[in-house]
Amino acid sequence: MRKASFADMNCSVAQSLEIIGEWWTLLILRDCFLGFRRFDDFVERLGISRNILTNRLDTLVGGGLLERRPYDEARNRYDYVLTDKGRALWPVLTALRQWGDEWILGAGNEPILLEHRDHGHTTTAHMACDVCGEALDARSVRAVPGPGATP
Repeated sequence: MRKASFADMNCSVAQSLEIIGEWWTLLILRDCFLGFRRFDDFVERLGISRNILTNRLDTLVGGGLLERRPYDEARNRYDYVLTDKGRALWPVLTALRQWGDEWILGAGNEPILLEHRDHGHTTTAHMACDVCGEALDARSVRAVPGPGATP
């Protein structure tokens, strides 16, 4: 079964889903943020078939989110390393994880916590306005047409 394509839709969310909108992709990215880089590590941790993993990694490399770096050229083996574009997805995955902690697993059942490296305390990430610093939520903002909007 072929998935729908959003390639012609003038929407940043839809365009993003063209690259990261498949569940294995988000789990691969999660593992990259946790420090895993090797094909066999992804297979073992995720239980993903090798052909699906190959396709997902190719999509992530082609989309500029991961970079292939050879570590054993004789055996054609690579590390998969997050690029700046890939690392920019950290807030997305963090928000998704925190949502799952709160609404799916429940308080006290979080499999992973964030520890602030500079201070050693656990923390959560929050969205804030880049101008005034106030916390943002769905009620404090509204969508307005941007420069790329179409009628």
